[in-house]
Amino acid sequence: MTQSAAWTGRAAPSLDDFAELAEAAFAALPAMFRHAAGEVVFRIDDFPPDDVLADFGMEDPFELTGLYQGVDIGRRDTLGPAAEPSRIFLYRRPILDEWAERGDTPLDELIAHVLIHEIGHHFGLDDDQIHAIEDAAD
Repeated sequence: MTQSAAWTGRAAPSLDDFAELAEAAFAALPAMFRHAAGEVVFRIDDFPPDDVLADFGMEDPFELTGLYQGVDIGRRDTLGPAAEPSRIFLYRRPILDEWAERGDTPLDELIAHVLIHEIGHHFGLDDDQIHAIEDAAD
């Protein structure tokens, strides 16, 4: 059977499929890491909204695969809860596009990578710090 024939009649992973993969990726993290993340909410959308893209100066909705929204753990008031719940958004279509372009990474690993990157922001790390950690792990 050819590679293309294996995909005949199959649909792209749905939003629910992505949610299951994200939950499995989170569950696979070390318990101490999951506990430190606290009550972060995961949300799967097809694309980021236009206002989010505008905030980042992006025009192409395929540029953004994930987003952390909330007050990172290091900047929270120790006397009370955060004003808004911390949320991690994973964007299905951009992740699928990156997965198809790369062709060398299983989808569940790519979803886990984006999720962990956004959890890094939840912990107060910026992109440069997250990339340095990723580079050191390779």
